[in-house]
Amino acid sequence: MALKSMTGFARVNGQHEQCSWLWELKSLNSKGLDIRLRVPTSFDGLEQCVREQTVKALTRGNVTISLTVEWAQTPGAFQLNQDILDLVILSIPELEARIPNPSPTSAADVLALRGVIETFEQEVTDQHKTEIQSLILADFDHAIEALKEMRAEEGARLTTVLVEQLDAISDLTARAKQNASTQPDAIQTRLQTQLRDALNGITEISEDRMAQEIALLVTKADIHEEIDRLISHEQAAQDYLKSHESVGRKLDFLCQEFNREANTLCSKSVDVGLTKIGLDLKSYIERFREQIQNIE
Repeated sequence: MALKSMTGFARVNGQHEQCSWLWELKSLNSKGLDIRLRVPTSFDGLEQCVREQTVKALTRGNVTISLTVEWAQTPGAFQLNQDILDLVILSIPELEARIPNPSPTSAADVLALRGVIETFEQEVTDQHKTEIQSLILADFDHAIEALKEMRAEEGARLTTVLVEQLDAISDLTARAKQNASTQPDAIQTRLQTQLRDALNGITEISEDRMAQEIALLVTKADIHEEIDRLISHEQAAQDYLKSHESVGRKLDFLCQEFNREANTLCSKSVDVGLTKIGLDLKSYIERFREQIQNIE
């Protein structure tokens, strides 16, 4: 079985002497492929390549991709704001004169004031930026592969559930087929009872008329075509579950066909047992449909 889920998560870290980065990828259900990408402004040149790689790797899913970059703080990444320092030093005598019994002002007190010490981003050369971008893109390849692996693992778990549900649908279809062989007898018995109740013994209906009515009802209530189509749909679903292609949409359409046949079976039924089988079929078909919403 090779089904893939649309739900998954992946996280990959990387680093360079000047910075470190983190890729986070999250995938949820979607009718198509919807990519939401967040990267720092200084790396927005990566966006097109990341989108192209995602389109190659995935067919469906609501995919959120985020890149976080943190620059390393190195010695020399701080500088003294001389203008603010001079202003503070000039203001100290005046402030001490206004404050009763002031504590001695130390150099540490002055340097701790906001604005006296400034940080600045280290300059990144074009060569370093190109090198960093290449490393970040390489780690994105690892991240998208990790996401695909997680989606495949989730798909394997879903396949087990889908096979069990399809087996239940197949068993119910077989029971419906067996029950269908008793439909003519059930119709005849039901019609005779209804006629007797209606006539209340006043007169008897002719055997020919009875035969005609039964033949008409049997024709209307014949479910062999619905059974055959259900069996055909089950085989198609089994084939899809073994496919290596993206089959989520195909399975979704097949569920509509399943449900149509189950509804017709219930509407044609003249037997309580067959009606119950039809209702159980609809229940399992709905469970099957809910699960395949997760399939790529």
